[in-house]
Order: sequence, then structure tokens, then C-alpha cells
Amino acid sequence: MIQLSRWKIVLVVLSLVFGLLLAFPNVLTPAQREALPGWLPKNGLNLGLDLQGGSYLLLEVDVPAMRAKRVTNLVEDVRVTLAEQKIPIGGLQRESGGVVVTIGEGAQYDAALTALRTLAQTGAPQGQADRVVTRLNDNRIRFAFTDAALASMGATAVDQSIEVVRRRIDSSGTKEISITRQGADRIVVQAPGESDPAKLEAVIGQTAQLTFQMVDSSANGLQDALAGRVPPDAELLVGEDGVTPYLVKKRVLVSGENLTRAGVGSDQNGRPAIDFRFDGQGARRFAEATSQNIGKPFAIILDGKVISAPTIQVPITSGSGQITGNFSIESAATLVNLLNGGALPAPLKVEERRVVGAELGADAIKAGQISTAVGFVIIVTFMFLSYGFLFGGISVIGLVLNGILIVAAMSLFQATLTLPGIAGLILTFAVAVDANVLIYERMRDEARAGRSVIASMDAGFNKAMGTIIDANLTNLMAALIMFAFGAGPVRGFAWTLTIGVITSMFSSVMVAQVLLGYWLKVAKPKKLPIAE
Repeated sequence: MIQLSRWKIVLVVLSLVFGLLLAFPNVLTPAQREALPGWLPKNGLNLGLDLQGGSYLLLEVDVPAMRAKRVTNLVEDVRVTLAEQKIPIGGLQRESGGVVVTIGEGAQYDAALTALRTLAQTGAPQGQADRVVTRLNDNRIRFAFTDAALASMGATAVDQSIEVVRRRIDSSGTKEISITRQGADRIVVQAPGESDPAKLEAVIGQTAQLTFQMVDSSANGLQDALAGRVPPDAELLVGEDGVTPYLVKKRVLVSGENLTRAGVGSDQNGRPAIDFRFDGQGARRFAEATSQNIGKPFAIILDGKVISAPTIQVPITSGSGQITGNFSIESAATLVNLLNGGALPAPLKVEERRVVGAELGADAIKAGQISTAVGFVIIVTFMFLSYGFLFGGISVIGLVLNGILIVAAMSLFQATLTLPGIAGLILTFAVAVDANVLIYERMRDEARAGRSVIASMDAGFNKAMGTIIDANLTNLMAALIMFAFGAGPVRGFAWTLTIGVITSMFSSVMVAQVLLGYWLKVAKPKKLPIAE
């Protein structure tokens, strides 16, 4: 194993070159960085919230509100479907997961059952319905979400919210954010460098749920609603000004989930407007809705406020349209960013917000630098005193390469270095030289037993390798367990430790083999220096 081979030399040199490029990209000019392959990062190491300062938000996904809204739309689907089939409804009793409908005429019961079963299959994901129809006595039918659908709503809402928040913050230019799930329905957002959590909250907190619903244009309907007599299939909303009332149907014709693109445009008078385009399903539903309601107004609703209520003049079959209103260029651009980022499936409630000042981050960096330097000096001193300048110096070279490779790996995966990560880095240095200690001590034992220099060195690498692998696998398993079950600082520590264990295996063994092999070839020693 101690023989000097060309592929080992090439591997060590390439790891050093790529490690320096990844760990310190600023040594290259901007033009040179842009010319690098796409898989190489163009930026250096990311600093975490505790090192750089920034904003911290703990958000809770309002899953009950989302479920309530889904059930409301389900009730309206039942109402409209039976009305289209001219089946009289004797009553609608809402439940937590659905609705119980009483059929007015017993002769229409089978027709109602067939219509609702067809509705349950409409839009079913991958052919498996998420709604179920159940026969009840007394001309009643239960139409409700399945237990599996209700159970999955919470987990799905959290996952979708994480992705929406990530898209919104990325599109607004905030870099190096950390968005993690905490518990069943909470999300932690850490934005290093962002000193205003209110601004961050404004970007990610708006639900941006865009819906298209028909306006109830019945005679005296709005006046009756304002007097407190709101029809069961409608709701009273206000416009953007917070004053103008609108009576709109509860049933959602098309929602923002069907949007594929939104952009800032201008209306006929040159004022800012929002152009939008639906996907195939949204285009079909929008075409059907506008074809059946020519001459009637429909409301464009954003987060419970009517931003526009135009009258349908002709069927809109192209799948695209325009939202007009009292937009400024800035507000239109903000709304476009939210719509393109996607609507949050459920409202987010801020449970905790805090700011980590840049001064605290600077203190943490200084403390981390001092602790790393002190740990490094102690290790170097120990290796020099125990194994001399030759063998100790080779260990130090491997240690430096190990540090470069750790930073390079974190830059490659765009991982974030935190204060616990620095603790993991220091621990990794100790683990790295531990392999050299095992190798050197085995060499020393073999040399004192009377074996030749080359035999002692070869035995040192061969016989110590099993112990080195066992020790590093133990550390790696512990780090992976911490990463899998930990959160926040624990995962930062585990991530750095995991990378360090892998790189230390390479740097401590491979570098020592190459350099000691070169020394053995050039010096041709008669005895092993560390045996004395």
C-alpha cells in the first residue's frame, strides 16, 4: 500500500485543485467563474443565521381553515350538480368532512345518487376518488371526503407551503434561505442577511388565493344580503377599497391552482394590469363558465377581496385573460410574483419572529475563528511533538487538505455553515489525525519489532485500516442519525461531521501514502524516524 503510484498522485492533486476552486471561488475573476461548468457553484460558502445575522420566522399552517374551505366548495359542487340535473333538494346538512343532502322527491333519489357518484369520480387523482357517496335512510345521501383524503390534507398543505414559500423568496432575490418543517404543521424560515422580518413576512404571508366566482345578480339580492339575509349558496365580500360590497356565489369556477403564468401588462387605457394564462383544465372550465353566463358579471377574488368584477361579453376560450383594477406598477409586479410563486394551500400564522443582528453574527464568526485556530494549533503541536516534523508535517498537510475539502463539499452542495457546524469542523480535525495516529503507532510497533522500514510502513497502513474504517463508520452512523432525527443546529453539526468523516478518510490515508511513498523513494532511509 505504501508504493508510490501515479493514479494516487493525480487523485491528490485533482482533489486539491478542485477543492481550492470550490472552497475559494473568489480567487477567480467573474468571467472565469461564469466559464466554469454548470454543476460547479459560482458562490462561496453560505453562512448561517447565527453567523451572518438575519431573520427567523416560525409559521403555522392553518390546516383546519383549508379543510373548511375544501368542504365549502364540496357543498357548492353538490348544490350546483343537483340543480343542473333538476333534482329538488330538501335540505343540506354540513359535516366536518362533507355534507348530507336530503332529496326532495323520493322518485329522484336514484338519479341523485348517480349524479353524485359521477361527481365523485370527476377529477379523481390517478383514477382513485378522494370523495365517497354513501346511501342513508330517509332519502338522504352523504357526500364527503374519504378518511385518507382528509388525513393527507395536512401533510400535503405543509409540503406545498414549503415549496411556495421557497419560490417566493427565491424570486424576490433573497439568498441562502433555510426552510424546514417542524412538527406536524409548522415551518421554520431562516433568511440570513434579511434584517427586516416584517418584509419577509409580507412576501410569504399573503395567501395569494385567486378564485373566479360568479356574482349573484338576482334582483334585490345584494340589498337582502346587506340586510342580513345572505342566500345559502352565496357570500358577501368587499372590494379592494374595503367598502364596496359584492354578493358572489360560493362555488369556485376556476382557481389560481390552474394558472401557468402571470405577467404585468396594460389595459386599454394604458394602466397597469395583470395578464394570465390557464392550464388545459383551467382553460376548459373557464370556457364553459363564460359560455354559460354571457351578460352576467363574475368576480375575480384575491384572498377574500374582489379586485375586479367584469361582465362576460363573449365566451373566453383561449385560456388567457387580463385582470384590471387600481394597480400601480409596483403592486402589479408584487401580485405577479405571488401568483407565479403559487397560492398557499392554507393561511400561515406567524407564531414567532426574531432578528439576529449582524453584530451577534460577527461575534460568532470571531469566536468560531478563534476556537478553530486554537484547536488546529493544539493538534499541530501534538503531531510535531509526537512524530517529528516529517511524519507530523505530513499529517498537518493532510489536515489542511481535509479542511479545504470540507469547505469545498459544503460549497458544492450549497450547504450552510452554522456555529454548530464549526464545532463539527473542529471535531473532524481531531478525527482526521486520529487515523494518522493509528497508522503511525502501528508503524512504530512494527519497526521496534525489528521489521524493515518499508515492511513497517506497509504494515502500518494495512493493519490500521480496519480500525480506521470501524471508527469512522461509527462516527458516520451517529452523524446520520443526528441528521435524520435532529433539526436546526443539530443537523448543521451532523452535516459538517458527515462530510468531515468522508473527507478525512481520503486526506489522512491517501495523502500520507503519497507523501511517505515519495519520501521513501527519494531518501531510502535505513530506519524509521518515529521508531526512536
